[in-house]
Parts: sequence; C-alpha cells; structure tokens
Amino acid sequence: MTFIAKIYLAVHDFLFGIAKHFAGLAPLLLRLYLAPVMIAAGLHKLNNHADMVEWFGNRTWGLGLDNPELMVQLATWTELAGGILILVGFATRWAAVPLMATMLVAAITVHWDNGWFAIAPSDPASSTAKPLADLGIPQAQASIENSVEVGKRLDQARSILQANGNYGWLTEKGTYVVLNNGIEFAATYFLMLLSLFFTGAGWLSFDGLFGWHFRRKLRVATAVPDSAAKE
Repeated sequence: MTFIAKIYLAVHDFLFGIAKHFAGLAPLLLRLYLAPVMIAAGLHKLNNHADMVEWFGNRTWGLGLDNPELMVQLATWTELAGGILILVGFATRWAAVPLMATMLVAAITVHWDNGWFAIAPSDPASSTAKPLADLGIPQAQASIENSVEVGKRLDQARSILQANGNYGWLTEKGTYVVLNNGIEFAATYFLMLLSLFFTGAGWLSFDGLFGWHFRRKLRVATAVPDSAAKE
C-alpha cells in the first residue's frame, strides 16, 4: 500500500505540478464565458427600458418590485459595467460582488418559485434529479413527477405539429422544450462569479498587468539604498 501511495503521489505531483503553471487559464475562460452573458443582459434592459420598468413594477403579471425605475437602472448598469470590467479583467473581484448580488436578486425574485431547472426535463430517467429522488428527497421526487407530465405535453405538442405543420422546418433550428425558468442559470452564474472573486482575473487581464507593474514600483521605492544599509 505504501508503494502504491508513493507512485500515486509522484504521478500526482508531476502532473499537477505542471498544471499549476496554467492556473491563470481557468479564470480567463470564466471571464470570456461570463462577460458576454452579462453584457447582453444589460444591453437588453437598456434597449427595452420602458418594458423592463413595467415588468419590474407590475404587481399582477410582473415582479412587483418597489422603485422599478431605480431597480432597472441598477440592474442594467451593474450588468453592463460589470460585464465589461470582467471581460478586460479590471477590478475583477470588485466587479464580481455587485454581479453576484444581481444574480441573487434574479434567482429570488424571478426564478425561485419555478424550482431549479431552467428547461424542464422531459425524461425522468436522464433527469439530474433522479439520483436525489432515489434517495427519497421529496423535492426531487416531485421533480421526477413533473418530468413525466412535461414529457406527456411535449409528445402531444409534437403530434399536433407533425399533423398540422412542416415539422422538419419547425425543428430545423432545435427541438421544442418546456421552459421552466428556474434558478439554474442564475445559480450557475453566481458560482462562476464567486470563483472569480476568490481567484481573481487570471491571464490576459489589466489586474495582472497593473498588479505586476505597481508592486514592482513599490518594491523599488521601498528598497533600502546601499549607502543607508552601510550606515
């Protein structure tokens, strides 16, 4: 057993000793993924400002939030400015904080009542809720039951479309799904932003460039001159 442990540790330390030199790649990839999402969301709110204010404030079919004008402005500019800062890797950790708050607000006010899934699974056997349902967790069991009902409705919808429409053209760009609009995407983006908060911007970032430059200047400025050291 000791011999196996030594072999494992040797291989582990060799491989991941190399991998640690590429640690800055992971935050870069997260930034390149997240930034367009945040910028696009901000631009959508900016270009549809009046509709967004109505949706944020309406208590019948909207979110029913107080001060909808202010809330839309905050969400719009947080997503736009935060997305741009994350894209270029400037003040990345600071930018991640208000974006995480925005994702939490979205998850609680918009998506919470719809459960986890953004798109309702229609096959209980492949649903990610199945392992939890097998453990007897009530919410997961309810999700599996919901998947059965979603499957029935999708089958009915396909039958109607196949009988009355050009089904090949209708599904050319993708298959039909039932939008559940749960917290899945908001929670995923929150966790990705949280990761950036802890790791920083990684490679190809202004944070890295400025940090290296100013820390170097600070070390030079605070270095003790040789003449002073001799005294």
